[in-house]
Amino acid sequence: MPLLLIVVLLVLKHVPATQGLPLARTAGVVSFGFAAFLALRLVQAEDPVQVDGWSELRPSMVEYFAAFGAVALAMVLLSAIIIQGFKPVAPAQMVAAFIAAVMLFAAAVAIGMCGLFVKIRWNSAQIEHANAFGRKTTIAWGDVRSVRPNWRGITIATHGHEQVTFSQFHSGAAHLAKHATNRARRNGETATKAFAAS
Repeated sequence: MPLLLIVVLLVLKHVPATQGLPLARTAGVVSFGFAAFLALRLVQAEDPVQVDGWSELRPSMVEYFAAFGAVALAMVLLSAIIIQGFKPVAPAQMVAAFIAAVMLFAAAVAIGMCGLFVKIRWNSAQIEHANAFGRKTTIAWGDVRSVRPNWRGITIATHGHEQVTFSQFHSGAAHLAKHATNRARRNGETATKAFAAS
């Protein structure tokens, strides 16, 4: 995705309608951000944190970097808009910078609500998910039907349409996904045997 974005920015740089925009600098910022993302993924912890008999997921440095980096970049863009407001500048550049700043703020809020401010923990009996507003969802391991990836991360679903979604960038996410996948497979085998016996 970042590589595709960089290519699109470089192509737009040669389109007459967008030649006045600082697309080359934007491509440089995206490249730096992607390099930092890859570096932080190398130091991400793979195991969950153990607390009072529960295993817990924790936000990784990748998520903190993405959220706070997006906020910082949005503030830089807004500062540039304010400073440039005292100088003659192309309206297209001002509008593009404002739209980019709003999108960065929105991305930071989304990362915070879906990753930084959620709590996910599990033990041998169940998994608990508390969202950013404190709403809790509890799923017993015996009810797990499927584990599937999506654009928000990884979703654990039950037959009763309850589900828990967590970020694949959380420290310990791979461990939880593997554990949930094994439980879903066992539950499926048990249901198949029970159906055959009846």
